[in-house]
Amino acid sequence: MMPLDGTVITPQISDAYQPFLKPSRYKAVKGGRGSGKSHFFAQAAVVNCAAVLGTRVVCIREVQKTLRESAKRLIEDKIETLGAKGFKVKNDEIETPGGGVIIFNGMQDHTAQSIKSLEGFKVAWVEEAQTLSKTSLELLRPTIRIDDSEIWASWNPRSAGDPIDAFFSGEHPPENAIIRHINFDQNPWFTSVLKAERIYDFESNPHRYAHIWLGEYEPMVAGAIWDRATLHANRRREAPQLERILVGVDPAITSPETNARGTPDYHGIGVAALGADDRGYVLEDASRQGGPKDWAERTIATFDKWEADAVVVEVNQGGDMVKHTLQSYRRELPIIEVRATRGKHVRAEPISALYKLNRISHVGTHRELEDQLCRFTNHGYEGPSGESPDRAEAIIWALSELFPALTQSTQKMNHEENFPVVEGAWMG
Repeated sequence: MMPLDGTVITPQISDAYQPFLKPSRYKAVKGGRGSGKSHFFAQAAVVNCAAVLGTRVVCIREVQKTLRESAKRLIEDKIETLGAKGFKVKNDEIETPGGGVIIFNGMQDHTAQSIKSLEGFKVAWVEEAQTLSKTSLELLRPTIRIDDSEIWASWNPRSAGDPIDAFFSGEHPPENAIIRHINFDQNPWFTSVLKAERIYDFESNPHRYAHIWLGEYEPMVAGAIWDRATLHANRRREAPQLERILVGVDPAITSPETNARGTPDYHGIGVAALGADDRGYVLEDASRQGGPKDWAERTIATFDKWEADAVVVEVNQGGDMVKHTLQSYRRELPIIEVRATRGKHVRAEPISALYKLNRISHVGTHRELEDQLCRFTNHGYEGPSGESPDRAEAIIWALSELFPALTQSTQKMNHEENFPVVEGAWMG
């Protein structure tokens, strides 16, 4: 890429960010501290402005009280580091080659009318995008509208409810989007100082470690018997040879139309397996809303997809009707019926102990399921009012059936284990 004076800008870019070099309407990176996401986008802004004369870039936050809270200083550093010519740093903006500009805005300062001032901008970079409101996102997207314009977003998610996370990581992400979860272990320039800070947090602040460094959602429950650091440390990209596969089902209590929150509950449908290595693997969260026909058909489809050995069904609420519903769609479906005799958290404790003993791995990331697991405490389930942990219950039933002896013995184990730092764990 050629700036005005004819020198070549050759920025260093890690392998993790190579996909972002091609054009795309949306470029989205979420991840924890030390992932290099802000450095990449600041550098990309400089390179784009040097390569295409007159480029206009807006760097956006939801709230920006002062320029010290913006990416301005980071972009200035990149201009200097790259030796880019033709840039003029001013008090509140940066002039770019060919009459372009980089400006810094807070979305809360804009109205539906004032946002129109950004219509001619080529790039909008949303920093700290986890704080962006739904209204701001809805205003911004159609505003950045010229041909080949791009919207960039970088964030460390707080919860699945963050509008930016729901937009890019939900069930219907936008087309023409490059979306990645990138963390420190994909940053070749991760410094020894940051490494020491990371290890310190792993040892002294395990409750928040996964959010700070791995870009996982913030812990929502104090004293949870699952923690995101353990989930992440044992995560796998692929499962090994599997010896037994079960589909766990926990049908919702409420009708599809009603529950305490006024929204339909999910029917928990989860797939777990026992590997040839005697470890457990969570393969899929196939939970869905709907009536008996919907969950029965989803269960059978999931059973077939994984060529499972049996379906484990919790029959406390539906009794024989649960088995009857499934077998009305497939008469010979192998079913294992289980009945709850203890509270949800009591059933959950031995399974959480297996996780802490590093005996269970999630294959991929199952966001809603993991949210529910991390809301279990020794005193009960502490989810949103009216929410039933159907996803978690389905997996707990399946794993309990896969590890019957261990789940009995682990009730006596000490749940306060210390774990080694796992280098290079895979991010889902």
